[in-house]
Amino acid sequence: MITKRIIPCLDVRDGRVVKGVNFEGISDVSSPIELAEYYSKSGADELVFYDITASFEGRKLFTDILTKVAKKIFIPLTVGGGINTVEDFDRVLKCGADKVSVNSGAIRNPELIKEASLKYGNQCVVISADIKRVDGVFRVFAKGGRENTGMEAISWIKKCVNLGAGEVVVNSIDTDGVKKGFDLELLSEVCSAVNVPVIASGGAGSIEHFIELFNKVPDVDAGLAASIFHFNEVKIKDLKYKLKENYIDMRI
Repeated sequence: MITKRIIPCLDVRDGRVVKGVNFEGISDVSSPIELAEYYSKSGADELVFYDITASFEGRKLFTDILTKVAKKIFIPLTVGGGINTVEDFDRVLKCGADKVSVNSGAIRNPELIKEASLKYGNQCVVISADIKRVDGVFRVFAKGGRENTGMEAISWIKKCVNLGAGEVVVNSIDTDGVKKGFDLELLSEVCSAVNVPVIASGGAGSIEHFIELFNKVPDVDAGLAASIFHFNEVKIKDLKYKLKENYIDMRI
């Protein structure tokens, strides 16, 4: 049995960790450096760092903060935000990232996935898809959930994996920050469509939501969350022990 992963997510804007609901209503949470160190010591399996306004503002990711975060942790680090070229991959990896997450940059130029996977290996390339239902169809959104691309989400994710993406983060805009559970319908469709690790993001509000996720969508590899960890509503060690009690394999 493959061990499931628990991944906290740092959404960073102007050098601070922030959180919103449905990708809107952003509020300040904490220092990314302090939070990253806390999660590394608290049993997180990996950490995701998103510079959430880099693409929208048309700038490069904040590498100074990223470098400080990378020095504080001893778990794999995935980094995204403003990744538009292979040179951006190189810059972020040199700052200490283990994997690079791409969203808007891949939408503009899908060949970026192929180029990066050929240079760094597909295990390094993560496609992050921001998805929302529009008239009953899963659509891909760009620029931090601000722009509807019109693309159907499942076929887009399959294309990205075929180009070389080695992992998929599924960000459900519909459930983001609402804390009523993961988007199981969307996640089931993605898991059925691809044969690479799939990370569920958006909607976690309790330990029970993670139990439901791994039981109802057993092919999901990891659960990602932000606010429930940031505000100490759920402690990662408590979550892992509870999952283990429910026969979900965890690294404790």
